[in-house]
Amino acid sequence: MSTRKLTLRSFHSYALMMFGALLLSTSVAQAQDQAKLPNVVILATGGTIAGTGADSTTTVGYTSATVGVEKLIAAVPELKKVANVKGEQVFQIASESMTNDHWLKLAKRVNALLAQPDVDGIVITHGTDTIEETAYFLDLTVKSRKPVVVVGAMRPSTAISADGPINLYNAVLLAGSKDAIGKGVLVSLNDQINSAREVSKTNTSTTDTFKSTELGMLGYIQGNKAYFYRQSTRKNTVDTEFDISKLDVLPQVDIIYGYANMTRAALDAQVASGAKGIIQAGVGDGSIAAQMKTPLVEARKKGVIIVRASRVGQGIVARNGEANDDELDFVVADTLNAQKARILLMLALTKTKDTKEIQRMFYTY
Repeated sequence: MSTRKLTLRSFHSYALMMFGALLLSTSVAQAQDQAKLPNVVILATGGTIAGTGADSTTTVGYTSATVGVEKLIAAVPELKKVANVKGEQVFQIASESMTNDHWLKLAKRVNALLAQPDVDGIVITHGTDTIEETAYFLDLTVKSRKPVVVVGAMRPSTAISADGPINLYNAVLLAGSKDAIGKGVLVSLNDQINSAREVSKTNTSTTDTFKSTELGMLGYIQGNKAYFYRQSTRKNTVDTEFDISKLDVLPQVDIIYGYANMTRAALDAQVASGAKGIIQAGVGDGSIAAQMKTPLVEARKKGVIIVRASRVGQGIVARNGEANDDELDFVVADTLNAQKARILLMLALTKTKDTKEIQRMFYTY
């Protein structure tokens, strides 16, 4: 064999060896990069973020909850740059159909995942209609300081400028951020970070609908980073007294809405159906109409817990303000809106029926 052939063979062997070493080195480097990323689990529940419309201009009248979690993840390949992501389809519904049973199942799954050392954060995709309620329920029942972020979209996945992909990307980024640890359950849409306790949907269709109007949002997401400027002072997650691990059902709590010329019909029906608590979303400062005082007192005498909230949506409901709560043995909702007051009362009733204790909880959470 000629020296020239030996030299070419040696060169080919060397080139193959170097190429293999390069591939190995690249593979090791990629594995090291992936190992440095946080591990985030996306729990999908349906909603507009998983919805589809008839065409790209359909932003109302679309069908919610049609896209599965794997397709949601695949639609945002950039996720792999900020986290190691896994997905689970917990359920697939429009959020107006969310029930207590869904909440219990979701909270138990979140707690089980966060107890795993290889899970750093959770993202929950959700319909926007009841995001604030699910988020607040989790804020009171999740038993971990690891980040939990609830996210949705105002436009279906098929729409021009659909907001779901960027909202999902930001939510995963936030769930993997060390700055989000211990902040309670967060709601993130429209590049903004809000507290589960304080945020509400304020517009039927615009992408900037979620606001903590008076108390203010917690921060922004910009340039692939979460910026926090404040934190809620109310206790949440691991600091709450609520344990749903062995609960299969929540007490029935209903809401009556205050309005001029209201009647007792709705209240009587709710009490008759077995309500253990009633949230009165009264006018103004939770005011009670003259014709409603007697039926509310009657309900209280039957053991039903009465909480005065306000339909206004902002501000403190003053104890012994528009009603003598001490005399009537009523509770006030503090700054919680009626739908969140309902959640806290349900959980409170799993612990006690003492109105003084329940009032303490409303001033604590």
